[in-house]
Amino acid sequence: MRLNRIFKSVTLAAVVAMAFSAVHAADITGAGATFPYPIYAKWAESYKKASGNGLNYQSIGSGGGIKQIKAKTVDFGATDMPLKAEELETEGLVQFPAIMGGVVPVVNLEGVKPGQMKLTGDVIAAIYLGKITKWNAPEIAALNPGVKLPADDITVVHRADGSGTSFLFTDFLSKVNPEFKTIVGAGTAVKWPLGVGGKGNEGVAANVQRIKGAIGYVEYAYAKKNKMGYTQMKNADGVFVAPEDDSFKAAAAGAQWAKTPGFAVVLTNQPGKASWPITGASFILMHKSQADGAKAKEVLKFFEWSYKNGGEMAAELDYVAMPAAVIKLVEDAWKVQVKDASGKAVW
Repeated sequence: MRLNRIFKSVTLAAVVAMAFSAVHAADITGAGATFPYPIYAKWAESYKKASGNGLNYQSIGSGGGIKQIKAKTVDFGATDMPLKAEELETEGLVQFPAIMGGVVPVVNLEGVKPGQMKLTGDVIAAIYLGKITKWNAPEIAALNPGVKLPADDITVVHRADGSGTSFLFTDFLSKVNPEFKTIVGAGTAVKWPLGVGGKGNEGVAANVQRIKGAIGYVEYAYAKKNKMGYTQMKNADGVFVAPEDDSFKAAAAGAQWAKTPGFAVVLTNQPGKASWPITGASFILMHKSQADGAKAKEVLKFFEWSYKNGGEMAAELDYVAMPAAVIKLVEDAWKVQVKDASGKAVW
């Protein structure tokens, strides 16, 4: 009898361990861009309740996400700078957009309300090049009649890590300011002429809030959540616009997703009177050939669920959900691009 009880006890423990292992194995891992972190965290929380499966996402910057997926240490990587078709092919990766949003300049100026200040790409480029150093400089004052501008020094804040947010910001500035393009250029990691570095959107936001007279750039959800002094921006049509869902959607309206290999669409400085000039998509990277087909399918199931159920959550956090037509293109691509070790389609 005692041996029988011991056997039953051991068997039960094994069943419990196997059940725990099965649940744990269903969790997926991702790493990369901080730009979409708030919405991925929200989706993950809701998906866990709906499916029982979890997502462990490390918000380490686009550069880190690209490195980790190439090293196969995560199930997916995330980047706001889309990889070009040649690199995707070389690394055996598939890429698709998950969400869209906007990067916004933020300032810490006493008496200046969020959305009150107007800036242009040229002026911001000059600030980040160290050519405009005071908030009451003529170039800034000319754009802001009636706004009381202090004579404070400008402290530039930028990302210290490899960042898709930096890519979108520097890509826009490079498009509108030739000198910035020559000296700094566009990329996830650039050599800044001056300024204070912050890790992640969180680090930039914290530094701007801490330093009087600071200017930085963050994903809009961070600016809104932290009640930061974001600015209006002059777009490609010469119109000053505020960052909001409609201006992000306007920038994405003419995107040529179907015609762009790897869906590598960059949405900065898009035409349209209502377009926000520093809009971008955030992309997911996965290996085409998957050693664990079941795990790869879990990743795709998470994003399928997010596409289908996450639009309202995205809007609440001031992101823009991918259009239905783009989602269909993406899911059709999954069927032919993502395969298990035997060559069988995962999706």
